[in-house]
Amino acid sequence: MVEIKSQTKAEIEAFLASKGEQKFRASQIYEWLWKKGVKSFDEMSNLSKQTRTVLAENFTLNVPTIDTKLTSSDKTVKLAFRLFDDTLVEGVIIPATDRTTACISSQVGCAIKCSFCATGTLGLKRNLTAAEIYDQTFILNQLSIESFGYGLSNIVLMGMGEPLHNYKNVMQAIAMITSPEGMGMSPQRLTLSTSGLVPQIKQLADDGFKCNLAISLHSADEESRTNLMIINKAHPLDTLRDAISYFAKKTGSRVTMEYLILKDLNDSMEHAKKLAIFCRAFPSKINIIEYNETAHSTYKTTTPERLKNFVGYLESKNMIVNIRASKGKDIDAACGQLAAKNTE
Repeated sequence: MVEIKSQTKAEIEAFLASKGEQKFRASQIYEWLWKKGVKSFDEMSNLSKQTRTVLAENFTLNVPTIDTKLTSSDKTVKLAFRLFDDTLVEGVIIPATDRTTACISSQVGCAIKCSFCATGTLGLKRNLTAAEIYDQTFILNQLSIESFGYGLSNIVLMGMGEPLHNYKNVMQAIAMITSPEGMGMSPQRLTLSTSGLVPQIKQLADDGFKCNLAISLHSADEESRTNLMIINKAHPLDTLRDAISYFAKKTGSRVTMEYLILKDLNDSMEHAKKLAIFCRAFPSKINIIEYNETAHSTYKTTTPERLKNFVGYLESKNMIVNIRASKGKDIDAACGQLAAKNTE
């Protein structure tokens, strides 16, 4: 049977008409599915029992369930979502003083295989549907309200998977997250992070992407970036720079560079100089990320002195630089640590 959240409102209207049902019921069904997040047709209480039976006989409603929930000492919360086919993905809520950020996944596993990322060790199992991406966000928003007293302030597609490898479903999910018929969030509260897929970055620009874009750069040196991210062979730095410039010019956006700083690998003054030169080509800000060691890697975090010198050089070149505090390390919820360990 067809999953009902894969249907547009017009398709649901047409289905209802074919069954002799009133077409206006489609708006009610859509509201139950997207704004209220029901888990079964029986919860659609303003529909007749006959209508609910017709829906149940012709459609499935697959809503992720919470398999496990872990809470860090810093109050970061990680959920493992079990999907209809028994696969798992992870989502994270990161609290601050008066806001919460959700980190959501776009794929079960990941094909990019960045050397520092635990998710890449899983390989790619499948893309998430638009509804599965949306449902993660909806559930995390509800949990944020229950746990912290307010809904999500920001959403980042930085969880498991490469969002631009799942372009269509990610765009559909974002459309519902930002739609008044869904969660109604401002596009400026969403950030999509990519390893740097050049054709898709240009497509985002051509499609008028209104959310924020972040690039997992991690080095502006060709050799060291290729060692860290094999994707750099397919999309080397000069083509990536041109694509980011194209995106920034066409959208008027400032692009975020994500830079995981690693001891003796990308933390030298020479690396800082190359990063500054790379970022001069477009409006940008740089997030320096603390490395989180995992069982799958031998990389080490840089020293405080090298970090200070690295950031100081960038700031001396009038770069906007933030050192991103890492949260959730004790529950493997920090950057690069999502690997659905519940499957082990």
